[in-house]
Amino acid sequence: MINLAFSTNAFKRNSLEQAIDAIAAAGFAGVELMADVPHAYPSSLNSAARAALLQRIESHSMTVSNINAFTLFADGDTYHPTWIEPDCSRQKLRIDHTIQCLKLAREMKTRTISIQPGGPLIGMGLSRAAASGRFAAALKQVLPIAQRLEITIAIEPEPGLLIQTAVEYLEFKTAYFRKESHIRMNCDIGHLFCVGEDPGEVIRSMPREIAHIHLEDIGTNRVHQHLAPGKGAIDFRSIFAALHEIGYAGWVTVELYPYEMTAAQVAQQAMKYLRPIVKEFA
Repeated sequence: MINLAFSTNAFKRNSLEQAIDAIAAAGFAGVELMADVPHAYPSSLNSAARAALLQRIESHSMTVSNINAFTLFADGDTYHPTWIEPDCSRQKLRIDHTIQCLKLAREMKTRTISIQPGGPLIGMGLSRAAASGRFAAALKQVLPIAQRLEITIAIEPEPGLLIQTAVEYLEFKTAYFRKESHIRMNCDIGHLFCVGEDPGEVIRSMPREIAHIHLEDIGTNRVHQHLAPGKGAIDFRSIFAALHEIGYAGWVTVELYPYEMTAAQVAQQAMKYLRPIVKEFA
């Protein structure tokens, strides 16, 4: 059975508690936690705060779908510090943050964290091959913790970054982590659509690599701008048909971070649009 969740990263103008309550009110079974300021930044959450957070989520009969460890506004911006920073001290911030996110995932009773796919190559002074090697070497510092905690690191291909496509993800995985089950893909439907891939075909072609799904709509121009489901060109029935075909029983998290001013309303709209589609393939 496919489970729908909503990401708190749409609620950056709200407290984490307000975000959780609004996502529950919209009818979602799960909540993805943004592991960054102003929400569930691991370094700012002590044991009591973590226990209270989980209690609040569970009081709504919800589950944490995923820990979103993509951004690091606490130490930089949407992308920086990246996995491929030439400055080792900056790269270490990313590595240490990801380790803390793995520990948070364990405490929040979820099995995945999603991460950026290396970062942008522009301005790094690295060839693609060198950047891939640097990304892999950094991941290898994090992997033993993921294995011990039994948490999957889900690499999220994104337009404009080191790994943009599902094909590039698979090339990277094959080159550096061929048999590693704790490194898989965060399959972002909109991102795949932006780079010209067919999301349904990607789902069918690499079912074992999909650890978690991010979902948003994208316009006909394929520009990377997250839209509410139904406001763009993506055929969501084909997506859920593909997920049903491969027997996917994980989380599909709606990620609509541009809607900060109307986060609660867009969560409700997304559920209203997606619920009947999901029921078709239940």
